[in-house]
Amino acid sequence: MCLPGLLIGVPFVAAILAFCLRGNGARNILVKLAAAVTMVLSVGTAIRYFGHPAFLKITGGFLPAVLLAVDVIAAAVIFYYTLIKFKKFKIAFLELIQLAGILWFEKGIGHAIEARHDLLIDNFALIMVLIAGIIGSLIAVFSLGYMEEFQKEHRDVQDRRPFFFFVIFLFLSAMFGLVISNNLLIMYTCWEITSLCSFLLIGYTQTEEAVENSFKALWMNLLGGVAFAAAILWLGAEYESVELSMLINLGRSSQPVEIAVALLVFCGFTKAAMMPFSGWLLGAMVAPTPTSALLHSSTMVKAGVFLIIKLCPVLGPNHAGLMTMFIGGATFLFASFVAISQSDGKKVLAYSTISNLGLIVCCAGIGSYEAAWTAIMIVVFHAVAKSLMFLSVGTAEQQLGSRNIENFDGMFCSLPGLSLCMIIGICGMFLAPFGMLISKWAAMKAFVDAGHPLLLLVLVFGSSTTLFYWTKWLGKITAYIPAEKNLEEGIHGVEWLALRSLSALTIVTCVLFPVISQMAVIPYLEVTYETTMEVISRSNLLIMSMMVLLLVVLPLRFGKGQEKKLVVTNLAGENLGNNQSYRGAAGQVIPVTVRNWYMEKWFGEAKMKLCGFILCGSCLLIEFAIIFGGAFHV
Repeated sequence: MCLPGLLIGVPFVAAILAFCLRGNGARNILVKLAAAVTMVLSVGTAIRYFGHPAFLKITGGFLPAVLLAVDVIAAAVIFYYTLIKFKKFKIAFLELIQLAGILWFEKGIGHAIEARHDLLIDNFALIMVLIAGIIGSLIAVFSLGYMEEFQKEHRDVQDRRPFFFFVIFLFLSAMFGLVISNNLLIMYTCWEITSLCSFLLIGYTQTEEAVENSFKALWMNLLGGVAFAAAILWLGAEYESVELSMLINLGRSSQPVEIAVALLVFCGFTKAAMMPFSGWLLGAMVAPTPTSALLHSSTMVKAGVFLIIKLCPVLGPNHAGLMTMFIGGATFLFASFVAISQSDGKKVLAYSTISNLGLIVCCAGIGSYEAAWTAIMIVVFHAVAKSLMFLSVGTAEQQLGSRNIENFDGMFCSLPGLSLCMIIGICGMFLAPFGMLISKWAAMKAFVDAGHPLLLLVLVFGSSTTLFYWTKWLGKITAYIPAEKNLEEGIHGVEWLALRSLSALTIVTCVLFPVISQMAVIPYLEVTYETTMEVISRSNLLIMSMMVLLLVVLPLRFGKGQEKKLVVTNLAGENLGNNQSYRGAAGQVIPVTVRNWYMEKWFGEAKMKLCGFILCGSCLLIEFAIIFGGAFHV
């Protein structure tokens, strides 16, 4: 219990101290120290428990009182913002419903129910611990430099950095508690804290747009909270248990637990921003970049897919599985389509995130060994590469004054180091033989083996659009346009530390793909499914790892020491010698511009979102009607 306790406790203590410290120097030391200790504890916990899953019991009898107190405090904060400060009474009603349900459960039937195992530390939980601990801590360190510049640029925004870092570390503490929980009451409490933290971070600037988007995130996630509370009530009333492992065992033994499973899956939908709940994640773009990176890569949305993947063994050939599979597939496809029509870098990343989360959820809905392996591997690669991309775009925005991809001309010359980080992130997201593409290959195999040819078509078309928008972005930043000066001088050292660490982590993760699979993912699946199998042969995995290594080593070996020859480009007129402008008709000097094709007529945001929302919303209503109708009929 020592390591898990420290893992949750250290970020929590850091959050309190960050809130109290007002000086920049002391806060910088605290954040760096807390991030380093958190990373060490994450790695230490992984080393201690990898290959040795453990069920743990929290002794002392104080747990119910602590959970109840935290639930009430979180509800009080939400009531303050919804009832007193902003008069959002409908949102307050959602919080009241779930709080009343949990209080009634705790004082009623739940009082007599005692979980045998409060915590479960298995390989999948440890993967999530490493993602939150390493990536989340690097984002916190990056925030030191980014937020300093952010406050200089936005002098109209109140400087609330002590509050910002308080919420960041509280978020990490809750995430650790969530992923190692087996007691659904603990998981529920941590789940609500993450919802509250996302609300506070999105509304950081306190502008009208930020406030509206933060409340959108809050009410959508509170819908999931109501479903979570209902699942606890149902499981406790029917089976006198509040353990996630017990729910899974009941489902595997053909007990009628589909209502609880469907409610928890719905809860995961809201947190993972599946359509029609994707709006809150797009609204989160108004927040400072570290918030976007944290929500999209290592904490908030990963909590949603974590819960759904945990339920993999009881999904598959049932209505809860069909609902999960269909909504995940539709979200993957339509979010990919929307990303084609976007030129705002953050919006492309947001829709790409929603798309990849959809693919993860779709795989989880199939419920097979192969599909679960694929889902977990996509989680790993997406977390690393997408966090790198968000931080790169945020840094580029501060240096260039824009995050529009069309304004990234010449980045390779004006921001060479940052461009390289961005290129690594993009390659990690779509280029062979990097991990994300390998995972999609595994998804294709899982769909075929599960007998779902339509999902295969969804994967092919969705992946094709992915190729399209990432290639546009990659071509934009790699175009060689000589720049007058290097703009990287304004990037802080802590920002470089995070960017370079995540770049290295992206490459290392891709190279060590076979090791991650063999040492972490397969042992978890062997215990979960009580069998083992090769999803992709070891020889193929090793070949792809060697290819990634060669892609990294060869440019380093052969790209140095050679004289670079500047060739005058053939333009639509007389080149003025700098490749940036030419003399056209009547001697007019015309600047060179290269623009991408966004196909808004076919893949416009409003049109694609409407199609996705209608399909996914209809599926939710139909499947829940069938699930609840069947239960009441029985």
